Amino acid sequence: MIKLAIVDDNVFLQKAIAEKLSFFDDLNCRFTASNGLELLEKLDGTAKIDLILMDIEMPKMNGIEATEIVKQKYPHLKIIMLTVFDNDENIFKSIKAGADGYLLKEVNPKDLHQGILETMNGGATMTPSIALKTLKLFRNPMVFDNQQQSEEVNLTAREIEVLEQLSKGLKYNHIAENLVLSVGTIRKHIENIYAKLQVHNKIEAIQKAKNNNLI
Repeated sequence: MIKLAIVDDNVFLQKAIAEKLSFFDDLNCRFTASNGLELLEKLDGTAKIDLILMDIEMPKMNGIEATEIVKQKYPHLKIIMLTVFDNDENIFKSIKAGADGYLLKEVNPKDLHQGILETMNGGATMTPSIALKTLKLFRNPMVFDNQQQSEEVNLTAREIEVLEQLSKGLKYNHIAENLVLSVGTIRKHIENIYAKLQVHNKIEAIQKAKNNNLI
């Protein structure tokens, strides 16, 4: 029996996916979550699962961020991105985050079941259109990295200091104390960092800074 979790902020879609799984006796949906944070809370509890069906666009913590954290904490867990989005950047980021497969939500029950079995057996399942895009991405792998290289160059020494403190998991008030600045100033620096790196949260900022050897 393969034990699964469905992570999607749309309850209707959660139910639609669960209905597709219900056709198969060897699949069991153990729980659902509506965003990455809720998933992490449930994984930290007693929930024992084998595979996660992960949406990408979700509030609080999206599927790509959640995938990266889950893979670091629970490397044995399999993750299939199950999404309506098949744009190149989402595919690229999902693969970099450690996703084991990438299917579109329109997938029929039989193909979803087959994809789950393939993934549990060590394969990488993909909707054919996604597989084609992935091949193109790997033929030209620097597309997104080049964008990052051109975006990151203008961080000031102070912004890098703030980012280094942030990467250690320190809260704003502790960073302010360490750098002898006000919390408001720290917030402003972090806003500037996000804008310059073109990211939306701390995890993305730290990852991008590390990728570009800023911290």
